[in-house]
Amino acid sequence: MESVCLHYAPDNASLCVRLALEFANRPYRTALVNRAASVQRSASYLQLNPAGLIPALETPSGPIFETGAILLWLADSAPGTLMPAPDAPGRGAALSWLFWMSNTLHPTLRTLFYPEQYLPAAPSSLRHAAKHRLASHLDLLEAEWSPDHVAQMCYLAPMLRWPALYGGPAGWYDLGNWPRLHLFAQVFEQMPATKRAAAAEGLGATPFSAPHHPTPPEGSPT
Repeated sequence: MESVCLHYAPDNASLCVRLALEFANRPYRTALVNRAASVQRSASYLQLNPAGLIPALETPSGPIFETGAILLWLADSAPGTLMPAPDAPGRGAALSWLFWMSNTLHPTLRTLFYPEQYLPAAPSSLRHAAKHRLASHLDLLEAEWSPDHVAQMCYLAPMLRWPALYGGPAGWYDLGNWPRLHLFAQVFEQMPATKRAAAAEGLGATPFSAPHHPTPPEGSPT
């Protein structure tokens, strides 16, 4: 299997892709995107991801951007490893949740973390609304989602982590309010592939069930 290159920043959406690469045992190398120097908006990086966001994945067939698209590409390049193969039972349901995470949950988190980018006149109001919307998303996951497919798990686990660290003043978010999701986080973070990804980005021993700010070997999350 040919190697790929993950353009990443610690504790960013690229973490979802790193997790999937580890679970798939896919050979890969990494290239740090220095957010402090706004490298994601440089001309060279924009050739990989014209949206100027992290991550980008260089593959033998060209660069791919958007977290959900990268996860789907990785899944289809190793059928049955991260998601059901295209002709397998359960493929439709697996795609539904993957795209829901990409199109619904992830954008809600972006408005929570960067409200000033979306509503400069009243960022605190938007952040307040995003918190309520996030709670409704987690209610849905708690009631309906099952950790059946690795691609979904790799996408979801970091998104359960980030609100505790990057959603404004600490203390408002407690994953324990969603017991099934909290149990998933506890189980997922003990898997060998998860531990390798967490160690590479300095996430600590309980990165998803009881997260702390990272101490990455290189770069910074913001």
